Amino acid sequence: MIIKAFISHQGKEAVLRYYDSLLEKMSVPYEKLYIDTAYGQTFVLAAGDNNKPPLLLLHGSSMNAAMWIGDIAVLSRHYRVYAPDIPGEPGRSSEDQLPLDTDDYNNWLLTLMKGLEIESMYMAGTSLGAYLAAKFAIQYPERTQKLALLCPAGIGSQNPVFYELAMELLPKGEPGYDALLRKINADQPIPEVILDYQKLIAANFNGRQEPIPIFSDEELARLTMPCIVFLGEKDIMLHSAETAERMSRIVPGAKVIMLPDKGHSLSGLGEQIGRFFEA
Repeated sequence: MIIKAFISHQGKEAVLRYYDSLLEKMSVPYEKLYIDTAYGQTFVLAAGDNNKPPLLLLHGSSMNAAMWIGDIAVLSRHYRVYAPDIPGEPGRSSEDQLPLDTDDYNNWLLTLMKGLEIESMYMAGTSLGAYLAAKFAIQYPERTQKLALLCPAGIGSQNPVFYELAMELLPKGEPGYDALLRKINADQPIPEVILDYQKLIAANFNGRQEPIPIFSDEELARLTMPCIVFLGEKDIMLHSAETAERMSRIVPGAKVIMLPDKGHSLSGLGEQIGRFFEA
């Protein structure tokens, strides 16, 4: 059974209108691309000189490429940045959610690269996007020059604290949902424009129910390209300490950065990602 991203057409239109309003705040020139792939059309935000090295940014679940707006402004100084909306997520790409335990998302990325006319690339992803970036790099290390993972799923196990808080807070309605988002963000302030967008998406998106598979030691050992991992010490969704331990032990030379007082939502790391890629 194919699950569609949006609950209704009206909800989709509301989410995309808000998306457009966020793009109006982009501080650098950008393009909107629609690339034909093996899994329907993929919408891509592109910025930066075409002659610069290609960098692909993969957003987290329950979001779209708008989450990278600030980082695109930084990274497009030195890279041709491509930020696609992942199929099955609340963006402008195909609404079909692809299974995570198959090669579908790797095949999607391969055909996306073909459409963008790139052979290899730098990659950065957050949460689900980091999982997809790592999965691709494991199978196609020759196509991945360097890899930056932000709170990656699929390496450390899921933290049961999140589900306990969700069960406690979500029955309280909007105030409870706001409180849960703050906990995900380690009680750090969330800009109102982002908080409102997250709530709009939550009301109109068919959230993924499929658990994200955990990579084996053998799979992680195939990450032979330079890797950097950013983790929030107060992440209530994933066990950051477990992720740090496995990456440090299994992936040769992986640089692991634990950010104190940060949760699962990491943003504004464009400068640090760029310095790692340029080293």
